[in-house]
Amino acid sequence: MTENQISKIIVDVVLRVHRELGPGLLESTYEECLAYELRQSGLYIYKQHPLPLVYKDVCLEIGYRVDILVENKVLIEIKSVEALNNVHLAQILTYLKLSDCKLGLLINFNVALIKNGIKRVVNNL
Repeated sequence: MTENQISKIIVDVVLRVHRELGPGLLESTYEECLAYELRQSGLYIYKQHPLPLVYKDVCLEIGYRVDILVENKVLIEIKSVEALNNVHLAQILTYLKLSDCKLGLLINFNVALIKNGIKRVVNNL
């Protein structure tokens, strides 16, 4: 599957989870429900996947974690905040660069209409 095909499934699942739960819950709640639904959709996922930093040829395990990694191709960073801001975008861009993934979805569940909470982020490597 391509990144675009995977992201379409992810967005459909995000819509389903948001329709069921609505805004206002903790990020961890959305992460668990999203992970469950993605697995039910037949996708292979990692939750809280470690992301090492390579600095001057040294691999440093310093605690970065991707919320959900789907099919080893698409990163999902989950938020439940009043509004997404530049630091959230910087975070997912950094994770994309560290992981060599091309596509990430920054998802803020704390919105009335979930389509307003989904930001597609591309790593141009």
